[in-house]
Amino acid sequence: MKKSILSLFVLATISLNVSCKGEKNDSEEAGEVATASIESTNYTVDTQNSVIEWTGSKPSGKHNGTINLKSGELAVKNDTIESGMFVIDMNSIVVSDLAAGDGKEDLEAHLKGTGDKAGEDHFFNVTKFPEGTFEIVSITAENGKAKINGNLTLKGVTKPVEFTATTTNNGDEMTLTSDAFLINRTHWNVNYASKSIFDDLKDKFVNDDIELVVKLKATKK
Repeated sequence: MKKSILSLFVLATISLNVSCKGEKNDSEEAGEVATASIESTNYTVDTQNSVIEWTGSKPSGKHNGTINLKSGELAVKNDTIESGMFVIDMNSIVVSDLAAGDGKEDLEAHLKGTGDKAGEDHFFNVTKFPEGTFEIVSITAENGKAKINGNLTLKGVTKPVEFTATTTNNGDEMTLTSDAFLINRTHWNVNYASKSIFDDLKDKFVNDDIELVVKLKATKK
């Protein structure tokens, strides 16, 4: 019933253009991952207090939820992130706006591809692709925020993403909260009910763009 409504994404992820909701990512080529200097300090991502928030939509409405991180680390020098990566737990996709018994479980299974064999590749096929990753390519300062370029990998496909974020460092703890940004899910072969992929869907399509917000907390090793 409601399982055809939508997904995330994900981890995730992303080049440039602007929409009314946030930065939109459309470039194609992944970049070379940043490396840490010998003077940097390593921080470990606190997976219990880090999350990716997602919102997906279709003509009749939208859904939102979260996805957890499995692991991650940041290299920090002079209160500035030099490099880093995190692993996305695709099995942790949660739909937040539906209650249990009101289509929540069906939609979560549909997004994960665990509901039935035919639906494995509708969205994220977590059995075959249980993890996603994000690796930082570069970080620059822009209008008091960090402009982050990175490589997002989902379903075995790696594409570049870009977003702005607010970062803070109190010495023992580094936090990063991104502004809302958009990724086009079809760039990672998440093609279910995409009007840009399939003809004659009429109003039975799911929007290609997924809105993401990344919230990271990391502690000094």
